[in-house]
Amino acid sequence: MIDEIGIVLVYPELLGTYGDRGNALALMHRAAGRGVVSRLIPAAVEEPLPRYGDIYLLGGGEDSAQRLAARSLLADHAAHAILGSRPCLAVCAGFQILAQQFEDADGRPQPGLGLLDVTCGRLALRAVGEVVTEPLNLPDVPTLTGFENHRGTAVLGPQARPLGRVIAGVGNGEHRWDGAVQGATLATYLHGPVLVRNPALADHLLASAIGELPPYRDDDVERLRTERLDAADPRRHRTRRLLLGRWAA
Repeated sequence: MIDEIGIVLVYPELLGTYGDRGNALALMHRAAGRGVVSRLIPAAVEEPLPRYGDIYLLGGGEDSAQRLAARSLLADHAAHAILGSRPCLAVCAGFQILAQQFEDADGRPQPGLGLLDVTCGRLALRAVGEVVTEPLNLPDVPTLTGFENHRGTAVLGPQARPLGRVIAGVGNGEHRWDGAVQGATLATYLHGPVLVRNPALADHLLASAIGELPPYRDDDVERLRTERLDAADPRRHRTRRLLLGRWAA
């Protein structure tokens, strides 16, 4: 395991509407718990994407900011190779930017970076609320919790796999999936920030960059995670109440 990592926050002035900068802070916190020093590297729009990061993060943003971020990355001829060769988390607008194509607010197709074999369209109604998903392709990651606030869909091609199966919420809007996994890239519609709510997902990204991690438990985060899962999934809440009643008896 290496003892220092660089975390690149891509265009935080554009892709930071929903607090997704917190994903970088979660990674830094989890790394520090293992004695690993983190460098936070903001990548400014219309400047070359930093080449030597270990993990790259793209967050959510409004439609106009998303189009500008996509144009800037497409104009940076090294961006595709950089993002495609390192662990990367893309959330909401960031998810759509890494797709083959996405639709803007007027329903017009816009080119994405093409790192994900995904085409993003528009939902008839905006998806807003808590989400619970069961990861399908990450055996080291348990149930995911987050919230969504988007109008996007995501249709996965044969090279992309879903990140998880939606238990509560909308997600991609098709087949009850959320997100996509392709290579070292993880994409999702989940905010929260998603890595704060789901420390195992943060650890998965860290391990992809620096190797096997020693155990680290954060009880405050685990309590938050349990509360959010119970609030979003009524079946889980009923099960926990039955168990608590049985234990009390």
